[in-house]
Amino acid sequence: MCSEGIIERYVNFYTDFAFKKLFGTEINKDLLVSFLNALLSGKEVIEDITYLNTEHLGSQEYDRRAVFDVYCKNEKGEYFLVEMQKGEQQFFKDRSIFYSTFAIREQAPRGVWDYELKGIYTIGILNFCIFPDEYDFYHEVKLVELATKEVFYDKLTFIYLEMPKFTKAETELETLFDKWLYAIRNLASLMNRPPALQEKVFTHLFEAAEIAKFDRKERCEYEESLKNYRDWFSVMKTAETKGHAKGLAEGRAEGCAEGRAEGRAEGRAEGMEIGFAQGEASGVEKGERQKAIAVARALKQQHIAVSVIAQSIGLPEEEIEHL
Repeated sequence: MCSEGIIERYVNFYTDFAFKKLFGTEINKDLLVSFLNALLSGKEVIEDITYLNTEHLGSQEYDRRAVFDVYCKNEKGEYFLVEMQKGEQQFFKDRSIFYSTFAIREQAPRGVWDYELKGIYTIGILNFCIFPDEYDFYHEVKLVELATKEVFYDKLTFIYLEMPKFTKAETELETLFDKWLYAIRNLASLMNRPPALQEKVFTHLFEAAEIAKFDRKERCEYEESLKNYRDWFSVMKTAETKGHAKGLAEGRAEGCAEGRAEGRAEGRAEGMEIGFAQGEASGVEKGERQKAIAVARALKQQHIAVSVIAQSIGLPEEEIEHL
């Protein structure tokens, strides 16, 4: 049976299946309209959207292909590319710019044209962080003139939502946008609709996201998508663990080398044997310390309380605060 490995009540929004079902289908387009209006906070008021083909080629048959998660335009003719990104890529920003060019180029009509373009919004819902700011999860990017800091071109907008930085509890939700981000981040862990999410649009969201209401085909597709997500998560955690192990080994090696050097210097006064013993101990201690610092930094990025981190790994609170 397709759903035997699923114990959650609602889908994981970060899976490809869930994202496209909830935001990329005609029957659920009111969900995307509500999300976009909440995201834009009155800068635009979208009444309706039309879904566009998500698979695009360049101007020539041999050009590189682009496949969007969700691609649509509103009643004003403005374009919206909405992407869910699970993991960071080395050239993520380049990819984001590259994708926006398709919405620009396809606006060129045949025949005479004065180059007037409709607005384009590229929106990334990111399950990772790309900006150094520790707390701000919302980032809006436009072309600006550097000397005056004034917007040079206001029809090309990139909006990035760093979901790991959104840590509001249900009692802290104030705006419709807050509620949407809370739903996106926590959907798979909820067993019931939260009392704070009482708007009509969330009634539709939780009905559409309930796994028990899927037909057999949808359950199979979701389970496959969930498996892919879990495999990806496992790969990322394995790489992270190996990275920590490599860092620890390098730290130990460096510490041992420094310790031996110190041991030799002290050995002139106290004897070479004592110096090497102290050097080895110092090296191991330094390696363990570097590991603790790396773990502390990672926990701080997840906004874990400094006091909790200090109790867990043994570093002083004041040192953790300055990492």
